[in-house]
Amino acid sequence: MKKLDAFEKDLLAAYEKGELKPTSPSKAKLAKFKAAATATFLKEKRVNIRLSTPDLMDIQARALEEGMPYQTLIASVLHKFVSGRLVESPSSLTLRSSGTRQKRRAT
Repeated sequence: MKKLDAFEKDLLAAYEKGELKPTSPSKAKLAKFKAAATATFLKEKRVNIRLSTPDLMDIQARALEEGMPYQTLIASVLHKFVSGRLVESPSSLTLRSSGTRQKRRAT
């Protein structure tokens, strides 16, 4: 399990103290969430790509770190990229394929 950041720790503490109150979303919000979930899980097209072995190994390691299958991670990254919500967070693993960590440190 990944470590909690300060916000998550505060949230957990508030939950454990009983300070959080459950709420029910409005019917409009429920409909919006349902539509988003349905659209997210529609998989009607198949795509085949070729990756270098080191890149695939890095993807698989990152997926393991995130606790999800690597194909799900790839689909998630692509979805976030095309929707403009991709935010990179550094991996705690050493990446083998491109020396990205060394390049970042040098800049």
